[in-house]
Amino acid sequence: MPPAVTAIDRPRPPRIALIAGEASGDQLGGELASALAARWPGAELAGVGGQRMAAAGVRLWSDYAPLAVMGLFEVLRHLPRLLRFRKTLLARLTEWRPDLVVGIDAPDFNLGVERRMKRLGVATAHYVSPSVWAWRERRAARMSASVDRVLCLFPMEPAIYARHGVDARFVGHPLADRFPHRSDRGQARSALGIDPRATVLALLPGSRLGEIRRLAPAFLDAARALRAERPDLLVLVPAANAACGEALHGLLAARPDPGIRVLDGQGHPALVAADIVLLASGTAALEAALAKRPMVVGYRIGAATYALVRALRLIKISRYSLPNVLADSALVPELIQHDCTPSRIRDELARLLDDGAARDRQVAGFDAIHARLGVPGGSAAAAAAALGDLVGGAQA
Repeated sequence: MPPAVTAIDRPRPPRIALIAGEASGDQLGGELASALAARWPGAELAGVGGQRMAAAGVRLWSDYAPLAVMGLFEVLRHLPRLLRFRKTLLARLTEWRPDLVVGIDAPDFNLGVERRMKRLGVATAHYVSPSVWAWRERRAARMSASVDRVLCLFPMEPAIYARHGVDARFVGHPLADRFPHRSDRGQARSALGIDPRATVLALLPGSRLGEIRRLAPAFLDAARALRAERPDLLVLVPAANAACGEALHGLLAARPDPGIRVLDGQGHPALVAADIVLLASGTAALEAALAKRPMVVGYRIGAATYALVRALRLIKISRYSLPNVLADSALVPELIQHDCTPSRIRDELARLLDDGAARDRQVAGFDAIHARLGVPGGSAAAAAAALGDLVGGAQA
């Protein structure tokens, strides 16, 4: 008869720290926490996040708000506070003795925390790879100093890390789980009070004021030009937040147009309700692709920043929007920097409205992207499984 296992000998439930730095990370962290709890019932989950992570059972030491700082000068202005926050967090982690620390996106903050914990012998992982496929690939080589494993949302990323000897796993993209194969346009239009027979353009110029200032004037001028030729066209402009809404209303006030409606949020239903979409390059382009909505992508950055990036050859890709990167082809029109003008935008939108074959080609490409980004069982479950051997057999 084997000897009884005492409380001292019995493995304790694993302790996993999750650190998210913004709202998108909180959503990812909430889904990951639920998958971790399903895989390891009784696991202790704690860290930094928001309401979604708390609802999934993560004991929050802090809200993510102290980390939600973007832009070089904003970070510099808040640097003393960020350093104090990191010091406090590292002390808490060291005292708690987690079996695994998972940084969720926010690489500028999380990689430093992960590096310190790895030096202490704690297993570390980073969920959401920095965009090493787009620029500064040398960051991939440095990741091994901070993490034991990178969990990637895009299938082309692990091969880049492999060139630098870094363990990286593709776990699927969570957006692929959230979008059905065909989104219900009629339901979205009903929710927004839109005529089901209308021709609808969704116009998404970004979720930050800087993007609104750089893109919205050209986007709105293109929409006005298109409506001058097609007065029945309805243009929906979802505002990501109150500040963006105020800026958009201000731009429209100078030249009002009853066929252009600014919405309070409602970006997802506006996207699904649309026939075609005009948007800023970024995650919204991936969302439009997964909703199977034909699109034109435009983007501008500050002139000085653009000149510096070009001069230093920091950008390593010729395609900028996620649909084109994932398709490895010119699937959707891209109007970047000097090409992002009202006349060029209007021409591309008109071509898309008039050419059903062009719309069908985009949708076929989006179907292929959706299939590539999805994984059996869902991305959160795949991410939890990819962490399995890092959690290991935790002991009291």
